[in-house]
Amino acid sequence: MLDRYNRTITYLRISVTDRCNFRCTYCMPAEGIKLMPNSEILSFEEITEFTKLAVSMGVRKVRITGGEPLVRKDIIELIKMIGAIPGITDFALTTNGVYLTKYAQQLADAGLNRVNISMDTTNPEKFKQLSRVGNIEDVYKGVESAKKAGLLPIKINCVIKKSEQEEDAQQVTKYCQDNDLNIRYIRQMDLSKGTFWKVKGGDGGACGICNRLRLTANGLLRPCLFSDLEYDIRKLGNKRAIMLAVGNKPEYGTVNKVSGFSNIGG
Repeated sequence: MLDRYNRTITYLRISVTDRCNFRCTYCMPAEGIKLMPNSEILSFEEITEFTKLAVSMGVRKVRITGGEPLVRKDIIELIKMIGAIPGITDFALTTNGVYLTKYAQQLADAGLNRVNISMDTTNPEKFKQLSRVGNIEDVYKGVESAKKAGLLPIKINCVIKKSEQEEDAQQVTKYCQDNDLNIRYIRQMDLSKGTFWKVKGGDGGACGICNRLRLTANGLLRPCLFSDLEYDIRKLGNKRAIMLAVGNKPEYGTVNKVSGFSNIGG
C-alpha cells in the first residue's frame, strides 16, 4: 500500500485495551482515565479479521499495544490467532514487563516474536514515583522471563525529558549494556501541542518514512499519532477504513486533540 507521499504502509499497531496496571505520570492522571465501555472494545475475532485483511494488503509488521496489553483477558488466545496469519514477518508486543513472568513463555509458544519493555529509570524510588504503583524488580524479572522464552531481541523503551545523557536514562543505558538489551530513547511528547521528536534507536517520529497505521481498542483506525483523523472500521468496513486511512495519511504530524497515549498505544 502506497500513500499520497509514496510511503509504503507495512506496519500495523493494535491497541487491545485502554486499561493499565500502572498510572505513569506522563501518560495519565493519578486517578486514571475515563475507560472505554467493554461493549465498545473490539473482539478478538474483529481484530483478527481486520489484521488478516491488512496483511493481505501489504502489512508485514504487527505490534500489540495497550494501555498494558497483558491485562486484556485471554490475551494469549489473540496472540495465537494473529500469530497464525500467513505473511506477518515481525510480530511484537509493547509492555511494562510486569506480567511477563506469567506470560512470556505462553506468548512465545503462541507465535509472538519479541517484546519492547518500558523502563525510564532503574532507581526504585523514582520508578515508583513515575509509575505511581510499580516495582522495578518486577520489570527486571519480566526481562529475564522474556529472555528465557526467546522473545528476542528485547528492546527497552526509555522516555527522556530532553537527552539520553540524563541521569535516569544513563542508568537504563548501563542496565541494557550489562544485560544485552537494545535501548530506544523516546523524548516525552505532547499530543495536544504537537511536540514530538524522532525516536533515537528507532524510526518513530520520522514523518518522512512513516509506514504505520494504528487501530484503537474500540475500532478507530488512525493514520497518524499526531492527527485527529480516524476511521471507524465497524461503520465503514475494514477495507474502506484502510483505504481511507492510507489515502488520507498526512505528510507530517500536527496535533491530536481527541486521543491520548493510553488509548492509542503510542
